Amino acid sequence: MNYYSKEITNLINELRRLPGIGGKSAQRLAFHIINMPEEHVEHLAKSLISARKNIRYCKICCTLTDEEVCPICSSDRRDHSTIMVVEHTKDLAAYEKTGQYNGLYHVLQGSLVPSLGKGPDDIRFKELEDRVRDGLVKEVILATNSSLDGEATAMYITKKLKPYNLKLSRIASGVPIGGELEYIDEVTLSRALDGRIEL
Repeated sequence: MNYYSKEITNLINELRRLPGIGGKSAQRLAFHIINMPEEHVEHLAKSLISARKNIRYCKICCTLTDEEVCPICSSDRRDHSTIMVVEHTKDLAAYEKTGQYNGLYHVLQGSLVPSLGKGPDDIRFKELEDRVRDGLVKEVILATNSSLDGEATAMYITKKLKPYNLKLSRIASGVPIGGELEYIDEVTLSRALDGRIEL
């Protein structure tokens, strides 16, 4: 039996599609949205539509941005000879919060997951290889998650980039095995960066 009107039920069902939102959270959010001032709801809706239309991948590092080239890649204050490789934009944001890293990034938009058939063509590895091919990059820091998939991705990248005669390093084990970078505090991330090892 449906307790709510069609409109409320539709709103709850749409909110439940979001990751990490279960039935009760979707219901709470739905009622919060319904009780918001109409202009706030309109602003939220416009923001969602605008973000979906205008956010794209940076043509250099593949992070999410609303510009052709993201602010980090276009900055002349960054060290353009060092690239930190991360899986997702949220991992980049986690490292930026530490204030300890001044190089560029490369966002793979995922990791290798052989068990699900997700290989090198399903992540942004080719774009990374194109960036190091010109010889301007001196170091690549592999900061993929320390999960099995993240480790497999780091090993694959190491193997493929070895011939380019650049320094390859892996973040230190200050990041716990199975840990997701976005949930790790800035001090731990800083220690992991400082203690990286050459591969």
